[in-house]
Amino acid sequence: MTTRASANSETKELIRHGYQVDAVEDHTAGWKALQSQTYDLLIHRPRYAEVSGLKLVKKLRDARLTLPVILASGTMTPQELNRNPWFHLSGALLKPISPDQLLQTVRAVLRAPDDAREQIAPPPDRQSQPSADGLRL
Repeated sequence: MTTRASANSETKELIRHGYQVDAVEDHTAGWKALQSQTYDLLIHRPRYAEVSGLKLVKKLRDARLTLPVILASGTMTPQELNRNPWFHLSGALLKPISPDQLLQTVRAVLRAPDDAREQIAPPPDRQSQPSADGLRL
């Protein structure tokens, strides 16, 4: 699942590579989707650069859901993410996001062992990997 209509190019790229993607407009719609569907990954693009823009991730963690989360942001630094351990992010993407960077991060997070998914993933390597048919984002 991705948030924000502006993520349209990323949504199309993921679909083109075999992922099932649900895109929603805001954290309220995202929460409703998370309650009614089962997902393998959440890609979150907060509306605001500060922590308050991450309401959906906070709600997810408060509910003790262990869904892996990739944060896509143009302004949050790794230092800021590390200062907020409740994020429990599996990965982070800094804008502008290239299609290769998006796909490599998604693949790395989905292939990570369950216990490693709750940490910020290092930048993925540049190796080619197969698509992930049947995974729901």
